[in-house]
Amino acid sequence: MKIVPRPLPVAVTAAVLAVSVLSGCSAGGSADGGSGAGLDDPAKKEIAMQLVSSAENSSLDWKAQYKYIEDIDDGRGYTAGIIGFCSGTGDMLDLVELYTQRKPGNVLAKYLPALRKVNGTDSHSGLDPNFKKDWATAASDSAFKQAQNDERDRVYFNPAVKQGKADGIGTLGQFAYYDAIVMHGDGGDSTSFGSIRKRALAKAKPPAQGGNEVTYLNAFLDARVWAMQQEEAHSDTSRVDTAQRVFLKKGNLALDPPLDWKVYGDSYHIG
Repeated sequence: MKIVPRPLPVAVTAAVLAVSVLSGCSAGGSADGGSGAGLDDPAKKEIAMQLVSSAENSSLDWKAQYKYIEDIDDGRGYTAGIIGFCSGTGDMLDLVELYTQRKPGNVLAKYLPALRKVNGTDSHSGLDPNFKKDWATAASDSAFKQAQNDERDRVYFNPAVKQGKADGIGTLGQFAYYDAIVMHGDGGDSTSFGSIRKRALAKAKPPAQGGNEVTYLNAFLDARVWAMQQEEAHSDTSRVDTAQRVFLKKGNLALDPPLDWKVYGDSYHIG
């Protein structure tokens, strides 16, 4: 299972087309989950990256994923890097363009014409046979790592935190938003982050609108599970059921360690 940064190609879309509310929680809830630090606090951001990596790469070592690349046969071509940039969904193209702006003549620059051509498809045309090898080579370059970090923040992390704070939800809620944008993107389709949020808003109000934070987050996670179940590649919802929902049931709105969770049956711990 990997990330869906942009809406799927039409052909692919056509083909693949337990709430537990805590009692005694405040009706409002601050945008830091009561801890004084949002998800953009460096320590919390590190936790967020480890949580996503546990689901995306079965490892807490997210920094080892700069070099990751494979085609997981989900209709999105190659999936690669720390946030699952895909050759078929446009964000890999954006990444390599940024890298090339900063470092012309890099080992991936020659693939830009091919990346533009395969965007929106699962094709490897113009990429094989050496793209995977060259990606791994680029991953040893600090400039490429920084480009991955910056695109992650621009496209996924910063928008999630900004919307979470606007909705008055704390660190856990901001992470729930981030994980949703990572997987579903923020396009206009029915399973995008924006549509998931709208589905949740139809069931509960966020703290910024006078609602209960836990009630709203449960509604958001319900909507997220629904979105995941719309596609076979995402039908395993354990990254919500045995991870995010576990933290919510414990009332850990600040996402404070220690954290114990499971994804796909594997157990993880952050002390």
